[in-house]
Amino acid sequence: MIQKLSVPVSVTLVFDHRRRTAAPTQVVFDGREYRILKVGFHHTYRRGRTLFQVFSVAAETVYFRLVLNTDNLFWTLEEIHDGEAG
Repeated sequence: MIQKLSVPVSVTLVFDHRRRTAAPTQVVFDGREYRILKVGFHHTYRRGRTLFQVFSVAAETVYFRLVLNTDNLFWTLEEIHDGEAG
């Protein structure tokens, strides 16, 4: 089931200077740590002058939509999906 949220989360982001890539590797949500196994879709958008980076990522049993506000560097969890239909 897909749940729409807007909650702050802690995210570990790794930048690889050789490949020139940045990707989230871990999310802490609701007291649990989730290791990111795959980064799917990544895109950006602007609201006014603020740039937002959006990452759709998969952990072992759940999928997250994470948004990074590049003005204040705060992460927000906007969507969580447990893989079940509903």
